[in-house]
Amino acid sequence: MEQQADFAHHQGRWQEIGRKSKELTKSRISLVTRLKAGNRETAAELVDLYYEQIYLYMRRLGHSSQVSEDLTQESFLQAWQHIGQLRKDKALNSWLYRIANNVSRLYWRRHKGKEQGSIEGFEVSDGGQGRERIADFEELEQLNRAVGTLPAKFREVIVLHYMQHLSINEAAEAADLRKGTFKSRLNRALKALRKQMS
Repeated sequence: MEQQADFAHHQGRWQEIGRKSKELTKSRISLVTRLKAGNRETAAELVDLYYEQIYLYMRRLGHSSQVSEDLTQESFLQAWQHIGQLRKDKALNSWLYRIANNVSRLYWRRHKGKEQGSIEGFEVSDGGQGRERIADFEELEQLNRAVGTLPAKFREVIVLHYMQHLSINEAAEAADLRKGTFKSRLNRALKALRKQMS
């Protein structure tokens, strides 16, 4: 009897999650439609929804705080200028990350050889106490440094998938790679990261 109640509870939660997911999808489609219509208020809504995510993405790619702000603004400017290229059937997320990715790549090409900022993105869990928490923090700092030293193409795939929480499909689209190529690069990046961490 208890298992049935537990099952019903979980089934209800999954139905609620599914309903919210459908509402979010409809909301994004509506947002895309309004953006393509040239609605400036919708452009402000897009910035409100995604500014922090894109800024953190830039920081996690190794840009300084000031450069990340500039590149985030440039990403939204590019998005507005290329709004006609956004298709309703494509994910808004991956389209915006692809633009941000291209803005970042262009910046690195123009500033080749310049020092990179620190990489941010791994958070310490709230579960640790005292020494455990300090050990977690030290381990995460080591991981941050290791990710920051990876070649740009490896750092990019790790950040998109693991730090920005994009699905493999979304991350591959954002990186402008085929899914198989993205998976292969992610695998090589993780191997390089494991080697640095050992």
